[in-house]
Amino acid sequence: MDQVVSKVGTYWFSQKASKELNSVSTDINSLTNSIEGGTKWLVNKVKGKMQKALPEFLKEYDLPIGMFPRDATNYEFNEETKKLVVHIPEVCEVGYKDSSVLRFDTVVSGVLENGKLSEVEGMKTKVTLIWIKVTNIVTEGPSKLHVTAGLRKTRSREAYEIPRDGVLVDKF
Repeated sequence: MDQVVSKVGTYWFSQKASKELNSVSTDINSLTNSIEGGTKWLVNKVKGKMQKALPEFLKEYDLPIGMFPRDATNYEFNEETKKLVVHIPEVCEVGYKDSSVLRFDTVVSGVLENGKLSEVEGMKTKVTLIWIKVTNIVTEGPSKLHVTAGLRKTRSREAYEIPRDGVLVDKF
């Protein structure tokens, strides 16, 4: 009788432990899938790959470190496709030192190459009184930044070198 109780107890314990481990695994997967923007960071950290801070990452690709709002800290970069996805907590606008203004959606994406972000989605700039979608950003040397939004406009790169806070807006 002791052996039967022992086997039943062992079986019950192993089943209970298995269910708990499956539950923890499901919770981790659910958490990973539900954390918008932090997913890749979490996965990369678990794998032992520590992601660089966004300003440092942009600097490596010869882009101004203040190009995105200060609170845009989570990003994903696919090295094969060169696709960059930057997650921003809320829709916002950033005013820069040269009086230019960029508006950011909660997700900004584009193809990243050295000194160039092309096929941009989720970013607009104000031209006169209207907002126009930004499609490309290209650096030229240490002092120029070309922003294409319908027309290509040259701006001072220095204006984008300091990360700035975004001002919340109602819609993109």
